[in-house]
Amino acid sequence: MSAKYDLIVIGSGPGGYVAAIRASQLGFKTAVVEKAELGGICLNWGCIPTKALLKSAQVFEYINHAQDYGVTVGDAKADFGAMVKRSRGVAGKMSQGITFLMKKNNIDVLKGFGKLKTGKKVEVTAEDGTVTEYGADHIILATGARARELPALPIDGKKIIGYRQAMSLEKQPESMVVVGSGAIGIEFAHFYSTIGTQVTVVEYMPNIVPVEDEEVSKALERSFKKRKVKIKTNAEVTSVDTSGEKCVVTVKTKKGEETIEADVVLSAVGVSTNIEGIGLEDVGVMTDRGKVIVDDYYKTNIPGVYAIGDIVKGPALAHVSSAEAIICVEKIKGMTPEPLDYGNIPGCTYCSPEIASVGMTEKAAKEAGYELKVGKFPFSASGKATAAGHNEGFVKVIYDAKYGELLGAHMIGANVTEMIAEIVVARKLETTAHEILSAVHPHPTLSEAVKDATEDAYDEAIHL
Repeated sequence: MSAKYDLIVIGSGPGGYVAAIRASQLGFKTAVVEKAELGGICLNWGCIPTKALLKSAQVFEYINHAQDYGVTVGDAKADFGAMVKRSRGVAGKMSQGITFLMKKNNIDVLKGFGKLKTGKKVEVTAEDGTVTEYGADHIILATGARARELPALPIDGKKIIGYRQAMSLEKQPESMVVVGSGAIGIEFAHFYSTIGTQVTVVEYMPNIVPVEDEEVSKALERSFKKRKVKIKTNAEVTSVDTSGEKCVVTVKTKKGEETIEADVVLSAVGVSTNIEGIGLEDVGVMTDRGKVIVDDYYKTNIPGVYAIGDIVKGPALAHVSSAEAIICVEKIKGMTPEPLDYGNIPGCTYCSPEIASVGMTEKAAKEAGYELKVGKFPFSASGKATAAGHNEGFVKVIYDAKYGELLGAHMIGANVTEMIAEIVVARKLETTAHEILSAVHPHPTLSEAVKDATEDAYDEAIHL
């Protein structure tokens, strides 16, 4: 055995590196195992580089509409290669930041593929095949997930691609079919359509962004259609013929089958957990339908082994993984952290207009038996949104009529991903409508729409 640690984390994504840092802060001798870039998929091939691409698209869109703001500029062209290069540079810089944090917190980085062994050991296989075994009192699995593949959509990395290839293509496709309309699919649909690719979105469910409130889904669909994005809901891709120059996509809809030709097909139908080959079966860690079974503090059935992030039950989101990491480590230390409230997790989609939500949808609240007070404030009535030239969308708030409990909020519009935290904190503090109504919001801002929507819910609207 090479070394003994208090705690080893397998995986360095937003769950793994946060767990390692918090453990070091609490006095544990800590190591993190990573076979690729520090920061995991989120930082290198997900959350961060996609936001860099989306920012490039936003700048391009601003320039094309500069005249709306009284500014005259020449013809703008989207330099796809330069956009991709900038995105990769942003990811690289952030990964270097994680390297700095590992050094700052005296965390050993063990490069290679990590595998659980019996007796609280981790086997690390380096790229050159060298195998080293390490011991630890506690081992946290944070191995994340990858793009899920459907039988009808086998990813070949060239014509049928996943999110990883979508942000590093050599040239911009003229046409693209995006299969799946969750956050990943919608963000890429927005990016590529903004820079000139003809995009068709195919969604199996009745609405795009199907986890969102139905009104938000419908509003986004209208917005995308205005931008010439084709939307097909209640639709399923049954096959893709890649033998020719273009992909021929067969789509089954309620009206029958149709075919779509496209240069590239992006499969964005969710993720699969990375739990194969990491020693779960050898050690006896229990799983269920691709997820590791854990308690409220992320302990598995095997003493000293824990799991967090995408490989456990719950939304596969970076901020969820980080929260789980801290709770897990603090519990190991003997502290008394609160279990994570999965009913108060914000979700954000960074297309244009942006989407942000937390808590119950109106439909879910009604099905749960609540009598509701629902308020909506459109950004078309917002002075700040109108001045900014982005008055599309609205804020919708849902209250329990009996006690004024804030059950949920759903937003679509510019910068709403920066606004949703107010609702998350308010719900954490068990804030009621009364407190929102009496809390003075600054004017002119987009965030005052939260108060305006609450006024609407209680028939006190001033600006509607």
